[in-house]
Amino acid sequence: MERTTWLGRAARLAGPERTVRTGRWAGVALFVGVLAVGAAPLLPLVLLTTRQAPQLLPLFAVPLAVLFAAWRIARDRARNQALDPLTGLANRDSLLAAAREAIGRAPAGPGHAVALILLDLDRFRSLNDTLGHATGDRLLVQVGERLRRSVRPLGGLAARLSGDEFGVLLPDAGAGPVQTARSLVADLAAPILLDGLQLVLESSAGVAVTPDDATDAETLLSRADVAMAHAQRSRSGVESYRPEQDADTPQRLGLLGDLRRAIDADQVVIHYQPKVAFDGHVVGLEALARWDRAGHGPVSPEEFIGLAESSGLMPRLTDYVLEAAVSQLASWRAEGMTVQVAVNVSPRDVLRPGFAQSIADRLLRHGVPAGALQLEITERLLLEDGQLAADTLEELRRHGVGMSLDDFGTGYSSLVRLRKLPVGELKIDRSFVSRMVADDHDAAVVRCSVQLAHSLGLTVVAEGVEDDETWERLHAMGCDAVQGWLVSAALPAEQATAWLRVRNAVAPLPAEPT
Repeated sequence: MERTTWLGRAARLAGPERTVRTGRWAGVALFVGVLAVGAAPLLPLVLLTTRQAPQLLPLFAVPLAVLFAAWRIARDRARNQALDPLTGLANRDSLLAAAREAIGRAPAGPGHAVALILLDLDRFRSLNDTLGHATGDRLLVQVGERLRRSVRPLGGLAARLSGDEFGVLLPDAGAGPVQTARSLVADLAAPILLDGLQLVLESSAGVAVTPDDATDAETLLSRADVAMAHAQRSRSGVESYRPEQDADTPQRLGLLGDLRRAIDADQVVIHYQPKVAFDGHVVGLEALARWDRAGHGPVSPEEFIGLAESSGLMPRLTDYVLEAAVSQLASWRAEGMTVQVAVNVSPRDVLRPGFAQSIADRLLRHGVPAGALQLEITERLLLEDGQLAADTLEELRRHGVGMSLDDFGTGYSSLVRLRKLPVGELKIDRSFVSRMVADDHDAAVVRCSVQLAHSLGLTVVAEGVEDDETWERLHAMGCDAVQGWLVSAALPAEQATAWLRVRNAVAPLPAEPT
């Protein structure tokens, strides 16, 4: 016999059979309750009327009808309070209630974990703005139905928490919640046909389990959210919760404090990775931050840059890298090496008031022409304050600063807005380049990206080139330049200087605007 727990009821409410199964037991219980409370005062009067004037019994139909209507209203309200009105999935409150019950019923010991998976649709906001909110809502409904079908065989509960964020509760996750999360991400990535358009949704998922990550529902949800945010920043697709990801953990706070002190003490080192044309000509170099944490060893750029972005330290780190790069440019120019150096900037940097003018002032102070500096922006910038970003980029263009669109191909909006951006270079993301020899689909993406960029008058740089075959295929496709281990690793300033001397690098700078 099926247990009529809250989890069971909520799961049935979220399924297509909810009106049959839920109405049978929960509805009967609610009706009995309403009848007991509302009709109890009438019972003595009914009995008396039955004995003395049975012809008056039909008069009791009105209060009974009122009671029946009250029961139906209460039933519908209870159901609506448990469901997301758009998708019909459970809502946040239902998910938390189900998680509390699942945690309370989970047997002690290994192999009985309760898992919570949070999924967020990457760049859905841009897609929603492009296609319209009505179409976006229909897309969310289809996503909800896919999750419902995927989760039902697992005995779990699918929920929509808000916007484009969904949750999946697995009361008996066993040893494979991460693999389940990967399967859900893959299911959501299958093409969706909507109004004649074939749409492919990318998503990020975070996984938290009891009792390792949390022992209550609220903390479990919070830590799944932390893992999901880390998956989005690292572009890994799926991440399990780890304490160092959490902004409030002593480990993360310690890492943040050490990073702040390292910036103040000039302990973050800037390396430079060359970008080279197919004739061997040096197109430029990209400035990349490296940090060797005292007493701990090297920290991956993904980790400390992600930490800086999430903590508000990113503007200081960007200013630090810009100062080092422009100062190095001045030194190289003094030796006759007129190369261009690219610096990555985040959306938060570009949206800072006065950012463009601060760049111009820095270049003037070091005596470096604006064209010697290139700023690499990402498609994420297009999802932020579009008008402010456009104004800042246009001001930078007027100053003569070069701009490149980095990580191209990983978002939705660039194909629509790329022609409006004042960029002169497009960098194809390494995730496509590194697999293009083995994967025809990735090769097609690279080929189309090169053709699109050239049709817009842009130079194309391929990132992550690590073997001769990839080099040859990129050359055949008409790519302009490459960057990666095949050419050179990222080098400290002294080694980069020696590398440039050997190459006798004297690259012509882009013409400055008149």
